[in-house]
Amino acid sequence: MKLLTRLLAATALTLALGSAASAKTLVYCSEGSPEGFDPALYTAGTTFDASGHPIYNRLTEFKKGTTEVEPGLAESWEISEDGLQYTFKLRPGVKFHSNDSFTPTREMNADDVIFSFERQGKTDNPYHQYVAGASWEYYNSMSMPELVTSVEKVDDMTVRFTLARPEAPFIANLAMPFASILSKEYADQLAENNQQAQLNQAPIGTGPFEFVAYQTDAVIRYASFDDYWGGVQPIDDLVFAITTDASVRQQRLLAGECHIMSYPNPADLESLQNNADLTVMEQEGLNIGFLAYNTQQAPFDKPEVRRALNMAINKQAIIDAVYQGAGQVAKAPIPPTMWSYNDTLEDDKYDPEAAKAALEEAGVTDLSMKIWAMPVSRPYNPNARRMAELIQSDFGAIGVNVEIVTYEWGEYLERSSQTDRDGAVLLGWTGDNGDPDNFLAVLLGCDAVGGANRAQWCNEEFNALVQEAKSKPTQEERAELYEEAQVVFKREAPWATIAHSVVYVPMRSNVTGFVQSPLGDMTFDGVDITE
Repeated sequence: MKLLTRLLAATALTLALGSAASAKTLVYCSEGSPEGFDPALYTAGTTFDASGHPIYNRLTEFKKGTTEVEPGLAESWEISEDGLQYTFKLRPGVKFHSNDSFTPTREMNADDVIFSFERQGKTDNPYHQYVAGASWEYYNSMSMPELVTSVEKVDDMTVRFTLARPEAPFIANLAMPFASILSKEYADQLAENNQQAQLNQAPIGTGPFEFVAYQTDAVIRYASFDDYWGGVQPIDDLVFAITTDASVRQQRLLAGECHIMSYPNPADLESLQNNADLTVMEQEGLNIGFLAYNTQQAPFDKPEVRRALNMAINKQAIIDAVYQGAGQVAKAPIPPTMWSYNDTLEDDKYDPEAAKAALEEAGVTDLSMKIWAMPVSRPYNPNARRMAELIQSDFGAIGVNVEIVTYEWGEYLERSSQTDRDGAVLLGWTGDNGDPDNFLAVLLGCDAVGGANRAQWCNEEFNALVQEAKSKPTQEERAELYEEAQVVFKREAPWATIAHSVVYVPMRSNVTGFVQSPLGDMTFDGVDITE
């Protein structure tokens, strides 16, 4: 079916649209708008759900419902004995999408792999700054510029990565959205026509769905890719109905206007679970919700000030009011379901009087500060505004005046990463690959300052432990170092660790084939709708 026909078939957001159009359309009520459609430029799960998963593939992939790595665009790989060379044999016959201005003349090969990584790591690559302010946040936060010394073409279907040091999570890292493989041929054509921005606006990938159209802040439309190497999809069309309010998402689900919704209000879970027309999946989230201080701004540059503020936060009250039984108090920067979790850590004691005394001892009086609250629901924080209000009240009780601020989601993410940011930021993380490095290095490492490290915190002791852990060959050796790093984190308190949540996915009961991901991904390949 031509894309234009599918676009017309996907315009109505109701389950009854089958009677008005021949295409089988799955509608997903998503929580927010993507920042763009080049996943390497961003870190938000909302963006990955709209770009990395439906449109693209990677050399390695995570087996559905697990953190187990399996072949993707690479059929196989070999690792040298010293752990410094990774040689990938590419899958033959993989086709790229097309659109009104581009028709590929060849299948995916080594040139596409090299382009997809070199544009992130090489400052002289013509696509390194094709989007204003491009920071390649994941690539840099994971120390990839220093780690990857070369990406070489052995032949058309073989690529070799050479590393500066052994990197235990490297294969799993390549399954993350930032490592998606783009078409070099398409990029070259756009560059010739001075249309480089289209790489982020009209994406071309190898994934199960082709991008059709995006109406900003309203709807994204995709069509099943008939030549997908993984097989034709059961559905013809996929629609993201962007719906920022959880209550409205629920209304649409109940009314049959969408098949699957993201992030329900915790207060509504019981009624959703008791609805015979629905199925509600649930899973402990591989996540953390936190308040990140800007440790480069006084007085938050002092650990004693940060620890004092942490003692003022009634985390159990937040769990009760915001998560309503769908979460637990967090004491560490990684979730308890992850290997190397240090259960011996003592959590911040809730003691407002001690917090007030500690601030006075640190010479801090009449403190005013901002707390940033996310404008969208996230798996690690279903209601950031309510959480901010509770913390505002807690801080007010010890004499700290709090102003709550927010921004549009994309702007929130961009502004909050800046080192001169004014205020503490409510944010969080869902693990991308099941490895502690994805939390500890990406969110708290020195290379991530000015990016995913929203605390702008560079502690040499912590950083050295995390970097050493990457190079160790066994999980046992790595875990010991990560446990030590968590002790440093707790002592220095760059965050207030708030909560780990349970993640729920409500859907219509006629949806089949959907698999909930421990990584929080919303993926729709293999999903069907029964009549």
